[in-house]
This record gives sequence, structure tokens and C-alpha cells, in this order.
Amino acid sequence: MSANFAELDCQQTPLGLLTLRRRRVAALEGQEVFEVKLGDAFLMSSMFHKVEVALADLGLAAAAGSGWDVVVGGLGLGYTARAALRHAAVRSLLVVEALEPVIDWHEQGLVPLGPELTADGRCRFVLGDFFALAAATGPGFDPGVPGRKFHAVLLDIDHSPRHLLHARHGAFYGPAGLCALAGRLHPAGVFALWSDDPPDAPFLATLREVFATAESHVVSFFNPLLERDSASTVYVARTA
Repeated sequence: MSANFAELDCQQTPLGLLTLRRRRVAALEGQEVFEVKLGDAFLMSSMFHKVEVALADLGLAAAAGSGWDVVVGGLGLGYTARAALRHAAVRSLLVVEALEPVIDWHEQGLVPLGPELTADGRCRFVLGDFFALAAATGPGFDPGVPGRKFHAVLLDIDHSPRHLLHARHGAFYGPAGLCALAGRLHPAGVFALWSDDPPDAPFLATLREVFATAESHVVSFFNPLLERDSASTVYVARTA
């Protein structure tokens, strides 16, 4: 296989064929880039992670006090988890990931941030379906402490509240699903969500039905392959 391209892992999952690959990008002066594909669709790339970092920073900027217990929904390449751990006020971090190979990549050091995340004693990976755990009938995010509450939940799984990886996730983004999530937060707890779509007024209105406050932030980043700016949205909501 070319030194400029390597397929590091490829496994069948309940959501489809999951592939981790590494390649060098000529447009970035040969920079090494890690990419994750689900079937033919790109899920994530180390080339673009500004919004994943902003998800943690914007979300935790809205949190109060210190000694935060935080959940990240979706491990991916680990950028949101690492950004959260850089906040000294974070006491513990649970990263909920439905795809076991993604956790394996980090524990085996196949992805760049794996050694850093696994070495931080505050960070623990939980293999599970975030949406099932968050549901009103679910046990919650910590398998060892049913019903445990958290100071912040940072979610980066679906492409947006309307562009889902699986149709069964849809109920989460309605009033009942968001109410169940809010019930897993402490008072003044924060829910932050990444979306690849522009701000969605109806979804923002639903957030404001459930939470005391909610707002959207547009995060722009330069796309060197397209040679233009791209943008994503981060929603930040807070309980009373």
C-alpha cells in the first residue's frame, strides 16, 4: 500500500461498514490526515476539527461553578473529549460511543489522540447507544450509577437534528426526548449539540420549550480542499 495512503481498520457495524484510514494531503503540504467513513459517507476528518473543539468550549463556557461531571456523546477522533478535558473544572468525563471499533482505535493508539485520552484518569469510555441511555426509560449514561446526573452533555453524533445517522435517533430531538435529557442534568446544567446544518429556527424553538435558555452559534472554518470557508452550528441550552 502507498506510503501516502493506509487503511488502518475496516469493520462491519450495526450502522454499516466503518473504515479508518490515514492519508497524506498534497494540498496541505503532505500533512497526515485521519478519516472515518461509514459506508460511502465521510463521518469525520482530522483536517476539520475546529467545530468539535468549539462544541466543548462553547458548551462548557455556559456551565457554572466547578467540579463538573461531563458526558460527550460520540467519541469520533476524540477532539471534543480532549477539548473538554482541557477545562480544569472538569472532574470526570464519560464518552459514550455506540461503535466498539471506535473505542478500540483509541485504546490501541491507532488514532493520534488515543494515548492522550486513555492516559487521563478523568476520562472513561462507555460502549452504548447514547440515545437509548438518554431516553426517559433508559438507565442513564453511567452504567455503574443508574440515574446519575451531570453538569454538561456535549453531543456530536448525527449530522444535524434533521440529517440523522439512523431514523430511530429522531425522537431524541423532539420535546419528549429533550425533556428526558434535561432530566439527566443538574440545575443550571448544559446541553450542547453540533450540527452540520445552518441554525434551524424550529429546532431552536423546541430547545427553548424545554430549557430555560437556548442559543445557536455559527462556527466558520477554512476548508483548504475547497479553498473557501465552511460553517457548522453549535447549539447551547441550559436548564433552570
